[in-house]
Amino acid sequence: MRVFITGASGWIGSAVTDELLAHGHEVVGLARSAGSAAGLEAKGATAHRGSLDDLDGLAAAAESADGVIHLAFKHDFTDYAGAGRTEHAAVRRMLDTLKGSDRPFLFASGLASGVTGRPVNEDDASPFHGADSMRGGSENLALEYADRGVRPVALRFSPTVHGMGDHGFTAQLTRIAKERGAAGYVGDGSTRWAAVHRSDAARMVRLALDEAPAGSRMHAVAETGLPSRDIADAIGGFLGVPAVPVDPADAEAHFGWIGRFFGMDVTASSDRTREALGWTPTGPTLFEDIAAGAYAIEG
Repeated sequence: MRVFITGASGWIGSAVTDELLAHGHEVVGLARSAGSAAGLEAKGATAHRGSLDDLDGLAAAAESADGVIHLAFKHDFTDYAGAGRTEHAAVRRMLDTLKGSDRPFLFASGLASGVTGRPVNEDDASPFHGADSMRGGSENLALEYADRGVRPVALRFSPTVHGMGDHGFTAQLTRIAKERGAAGYVGDGSTRWAAVHRSDAARMVRLALDEAPAGSRMHAVAETGLPSRDIADAIGGFLGVPAVPVDPADAEAHFGWIGRFFGMDVTASSDRTREALGWTPTGPTLFEDIAAGAYAIEG
């Protein structure tokens, strides 16, 4: 299958690119820079120069592919609403291009929801609608195309997709802990994050490309929910610094932009995903990665 991947050079996207290439797929990856293009071509993928703002370019790449995996997102936390509008426009343009073709359109989504008191599952709909909502309301937008001759599949990734070389949320928390000489957690540390190893997430995406039905939601979740205090303890233990509570009112001042996320309770199950795809996570746990030095900071 010829697959167009946005975010093909990113943390998750590069692993998905490797996974698809290893299983005989042809990959065309969106590349914003010459360096990203060279990296993709060195792997045996084809680079498509452009960005999420280039709607005509996205449409052309989608039209020439047998399927699309959309993993890119503008992580601009100074203008998150603007990033959402960009996402909404890009998703709509690619979906309109694929209408009536029955081709797959897999896209990155998140686990944030209005569900309380239990882990989010694959039947729980996203509460976000419209271009001005979180991630541009792209999950609900895309799933509407299940009745328009597209096979849309929401890929809901855990807040931490971890592994050696990760520069995401856990890396940021580790950097802040080193700078401050203490690993913080918000409030009493009872809020939890779901987690998955990068290799398991990539394998789930490949299986979803082949097997997931139109309109479905797939959860890249290996660990349902790790308490934030335990995450801080693990980071502190690796760095040799104490874990300390941070008042919720001071979370953003202490952690910066990540403070608004670290205090959220984001737990999820993946039972339906495992059953539908025959997917079983086998990679290291988050705490195993932390202990193994995945988040070692030089200097």
